Amino acid sequence: QVQLVESGGGLVQPGGSLGLSCAPSGSRFSTSIMGWYRQVPGKQRELVATIARSGTTNYADSAKGRFAISRDKAKNTVSLQMNSLKPEDTAVYYCNVLYYNGVVYWGKGTQVTVSS
Repeated sequence: QVQLVESGGGLVQPGGSLGLSCAPSGSRFSTSIMGWYRQVPGKQRELVATIARSGTTNYADSAKGRFAISRDKAKNTVSLQMNSLKPEDTAVYYCNVLYYNGVVYWGKGTQVTVSS
């Protein structure tokens, strides 16, 4: 059974930094694209950033210049470093993994709250 274990998140003041990490396990297939999405109540889940196995990254405009996504192929993990956080970054952040067999999995989500 595939599981995506997320860690990080929490409460941070505006302008602060926070890191998220996700460790998928349980699949015999390699990971293709790994990423992070976020959702606030009443709104659709939206892309934050993705990273392909090649290292190619894709960021939402709101994340460009402030967030950095990375992956560790050896550990099969994906991380998101978030800097200069704003109150509007408050959301539940979800890890997303696409495997080479074409199946997509989601983590359970981790809360990020930016507030003074």
